[in-house]
Amino acid sequence: MKLPGNMQNMMKQAQQMQAKLQEEVALIRVEASAGGGMVTVKMDGHKKVLGVTIDPEAASDVEMLSDMVMAAVNEAAAKVDTQAQAKMGGMLGGMGLPPGLF
Repeated sequence: MKLPGNMQNMMKQAQQMQAKLQEEVALIRVEASAGGGMVTVKMDGHKKVLGVTIDPEAASDVEMLSDMVMAAVNEAAAKVDTQAQAKMGGMLGGMGLPPGLF
């Protein structure tokens, strides 16, 4: 089934925007900490953990340490979501779509 010319152009534009968005999301880098900086997590836009820094003082209490690591990872993931949404909103804003559609 062949789409009308205008629809075909819109689909092509949407695919190009999706590819650009994926590139921009891949460049996102965030850092989050917990326990007053005792645990720090670095994460990329695909939510891959790039690094974890743990203050040696935090290692004495394993339960507290695991809570701080979990909190830092969750905060980093939330920051990635926020930045990715901002990038997506900026790109989709030019398309004239109704707010809240994506």
